[in-house]
Amino acid sequence: MSEEKEYPPIRKGGSLMLAWQVKNKNVLIVGGGNVAAGRIVNVLEADAKVTLVSPRGGLIPEVAYRVDSGQITTYKDKEFDETDLEGADMCLTAIDSPEASSRIWKLCKERKIPVNVADVPPECDFYFGSQHRDGPLQIMISTNGAAPKLANLIRLHIAESLPMNTGRGCQNVGKLRRKLRAIAPGPAQGPKRMKWYFTFSLLLTEG
Repeated sequence: MSEEKEYPPIRKGGSLMLAWQVKNKNVLIVGGGNVAAGRIVNVLEADAKVTLVSPRGGLIPEVAYRVDSGQITTYKDKEFDETDLEGADMCLTAIDSPEASSRIWKLCKERKIPVNVADVPPECDFYFGSQHRDGPLQIMISTNGAAPKLANLIRLHIAESLPMNTGRGCQNVGKLRRKLRAIAPGPAQGPKRMKWYFTFSLLLTEG
């Protein structure tokens, strides 16, 4: 038996927090209301290719603008049918019909497509937390679907507590890392890079 030590305890019931890379992936969004508008912003900022399925009459002005300005890769002016899932890497539903949403969820599960059904945690492979964005800096607060409004309040508190220019500081540190890798490449130069990194990174975050 292994020697007992003070290892971190396992706290069940959480989510695996990831920065999911969807650049150039095909994301299907079903719906044209306020929730869909937020989902569109989320995935466009992650450089995904968006297919939107919703009758034109159901689009709020913001979503209509995204369509008309060409920000949506493919727009289908119609109700959803299962052929819309062909080629999709991810599916996000934001419609009022629980029956239609559940049908989409079941179709996605059959095809092994990750899916999020708005406001129905049991039919979600992942959640959208409350997010703060400042340049390359992204912070997400999740309550695992338990208290979304509280998550938003926590996000606002964290955002207000961050120093000014935090995002720019992250950009500067990123530039520093790339320069150090060019000057001292390879694993053997790692200790030297880290010494330089810690010497200059705090100064850059203040810039």
